[in-house]
Amino acid sequence: GKYRLVDIPISNCMNSDIFRMFVLTQFNSASLNAHIKNTYQFSAFSKGFVDILAAEQTPDSLGWFQGTADAVRQSLKHIGNNEFDYVLILSGDQLYQMDFGKMIDNHAAQGADITIATIPVGEREAPEFGILKSNDESLITSFIEKPKKELLPDWVSDTGVEMQRQGRNYLASMGIYIFNRKTLFDFLLEEKKDATDFGKEIIPSSIATHKVISYQYEGYWTDIGNIYSFFEANLALTLEIPLFNLFDNKNVVYSRARMLPPAKISGTTLEQTLIAEGCIIHASRIENSVIGIRSRIGGGSTVVSCYMMGSDFYETLEEIAHNRDRSIPKLGIGDRCYIKNVIIDKNCRIGNDVRINGRSHLADSDHSLYTVKDGIVVLKQGAVLPDGFVI
Repeated sequence: GKYRLVDIPISNCMNSDIFRMFVLTQFNSASLNAHIKNTYQFSAFSKGFVDILAAEQTPDSLGWFQGTADAVRQSLKHIGNNEFDYVLILSGDQLYQMDFGKMIDNHAAQGADITIATIPVGEREAPEFGILKSNDESLITSFIEKPKKELLPDWVSDTGVEMQRQGRNYLASMGIYIFNRKTLFDFLLEEKKDATDFGKEIIPSSIATHKVISYQYEGYWTDIGNIYSFFEANLALTLEIPLFNLFDNKNVVYSRARMLPPAKISGTTLEQTLIAEGCIIHASRIENSVIGIRSRIGGGSTVVSCYMMGSDFYETLEEIAHNRDRSIPKLGIGDRCYIKNVIIDKNCRIGNDVRINGRSHLADSDHSLYTVKDGIVVLKQGAVLPDGFVI
């Protein structure tokens, strides 16, 4: 409701005493760049930084980033200007809390060239990941990208008694890597200078030639690479004891400090709901939902299993009156609405008596105002739904 996903890897780094970070961005990154610039400003007496490296045209690289490895390769001229022994490479679309310091210490103690963070997964999830096998010393001996189900019996690993009890018998790559500086530069500039992806190309080929170690992680971790997993992970934060803990003194999730008033709620029944600051809520009932900053929900409305991202600004009374004369709804959700299984992007305007009931019976489709994916309705940023609209 108040965070951006990029806050997760950056916060994990800061909680691990890592304060020198590059964020490699490409498509539709203007708001992301602004968020990073406005959020992560370290002291003038610190050597810490969070610098944005966008894809750029140079004589050596004329196009966009072609993959994870290509993105790092194109950024080496900036990364290489710093003194360091190890590079920690993270994904920007994962939700987890992890102490990278322990992973780095293990990498150094093992004398590894590359360390891959791994997590035990079950048979259902395994075909979605890169699966690997390691020996008793955690040395990775083989790797397969997204194996078919019939191949899985050959990829069972000793993941430990507790993990095996849960049926999590396969070691999956989390897409989190530590490289020795020389190893990374040699791969990207010489040995594998045409490789574009770490998971598909560089990691599999490195196992035979380098010391590649598995670092097993057993905490909560989820990849938010599609609509369903994004929706599921956000709503899971509303559980009584969520697997991802936002209320943690040691693992703080940092974000932009907005100067917003507290949320104001009147006449609403709330059940397992997170409400960010600056909201004005008169709804009848909100259940199993995340309500983002500056959200407004009108009287008599019911919101169930929704992620409402909120708004970037407040409307003035004059603006509301001006829009009302033109039959344009106020920002947020109007009166007497029923909204279920919906992701509401920023700055949407939902009129009165609107009914949206996302369910599995809805076919995947794309419209000018919304998209349906896996039964979840996604209202597009800035969408305007008139009074009485039904999905």
